[in-house]
Amino acid sequence: MLQLQNQRRRENLAWPSLIARCFVSCNMVLLTYFALSLVTRFFSNSSSLLLQLSLSALVLLLVMGLGGWFRRLLGIHASAPAFVFFNILFIWCFYVFIIRKGVSLFMDILFNGEVAMLIFGLCSMLKSDPGVVRHVPSFSDKPTEGSVDELNNLDEDLELLASGLSHESAEDSILERRVRYCRNCTAYIKGFDHHCPAFGNCIGQKNYLVFMALLLGFIVTEASFLACSSDCKL
Repeated sequence: MLQLQNQRRRENLAWPSLIARCFVSCNMVLLTYFALSLVTRFFSNSSSLLLQLSLSALVLLLVMGLGGWFRRLLGIHASAPAFVFFNILFIWCFYVFIIRKGVSLFMDILFNGEVAMLIFGLCSMLKSDPGVVRHVPSFSDKPTEGSVDELNNLDEDLELLASGLSHESAEDSILERRVRYCRNCTAYIKGFDHHCPAFGNCIGQKNYLVFMALLLGFIVTEASFLACSSDCKL
C-alpha cells in the first residue's frame, strides 16, 4: 500500500514536468515546420525538387540539432510522444484550413479517418502492456552495476524462464521466448524487441502487432496527404 501511495505521489508531481515537456515539443514542431516553409518560399521557383529536398533535410537536421543544444543549455526537456502527436495535429490542421477545400469528399473522409486512427493508435500504444513480466525469480532482480557477462547470463536465464511461460511449445516464435530488462521502463518485457522513444513504450509480445499497424498507418496517412496536396490547387 505504501508503495502504491508513493507511486501516485510521483505521478502527481510529474504533471507539471509533463505539461512543460509537451509545451517544448509543441514549440519544436512549430519551429521545424516554419524552417521548412522557408525552403519552399525562397527556393521553390529557381531550384529543382532534388535540391529542395536536400535543403529541407539539411534545415531539419540543423533545427533539431540547435533545438537539442538549446534544450540542454537551458536544462529543459521535450517529450518524443508529444512531438509525434503535435506533428500529426499540425498536418491535420494544415489539411483542414488549406488543402481540404480542394479535395474530393471521398479523400476528405479517408484522410480524416486515417488521422483519427493514428491518434487512437498512438494513445493505445502509450497505454498498452508490451508484456511486462509480473513475477520473476530472485535472480532477475533489477541489474545495476553488473558486468556484461552477468547481464548476458541474466538474459539467458530469463529466456529459459520465458520459454516456460509461453506454453512450452517448440513452435513458439523467438519473439515470444525473449525476455529483456528495459532501463527506460524499469521492467522485464516478454518478447522484448526494443524501446521506442517516439511512442513512449517498449515494443514487446503483446503490442508488437499494434506497433507494426501504427507504422503502416503513418505511411498510408503520409501517402494520402501527398495525394491530397497534389490534387489541391493552392
